[in-house]
Amino acid sequence: MAIRNIVKDGDDILRKVCRSQLTFDDRLATILDDMIETMYAADGVGLAAPQVGILRRYCVIDIGEGVIELINPVIVSTEGEQLEQEGCLSFPGEYGITSRPEKVTVRAQNRKGENFTVTGEGLLARALCHEIDHLDGIVYKDRLVK
Repeated sequence: MAIRNIVKDGDDILRKVCRSQLTFDDRLATILDDMIETMYAADGVGLAAPQVGILRRYCVIDIGEGVIELINPVIVSTEGEQLEQEGCLSFPGEYGITSRPEKVTVRAQNRKGENFTVTGEGLLARALCHEIDHLDGIVYKDRLVK
């Protein structure tokens, strides 16, 4: 495993839409492992592939309950609203209040290509939306309410 460089604000890759991940192999597993190590080293709760320079649809999240790996994630339902402070590893030291759903259900694949669904509330819902936004070239600053 290796710690990868995190792309910072101003890099065009943060504004690009990622392509689907079609191959589930050892290379993907290595990248996911590197992303997890990088997220922990940066004291983050999530990291998306474009944040390490890869334009593919996958991300990792750990809000303190264990790692969730999401490949080709799609938000299938949302409920409610939460206004909370949010930051991003690509925007170090910057924070703002965003509007996100209180509850989110996401369909995705794991590193073996198997389909699964995850439902999150509160911080997990916010992290799911934040990381999936990265895959669509959207950053948290686009969601700021104040």
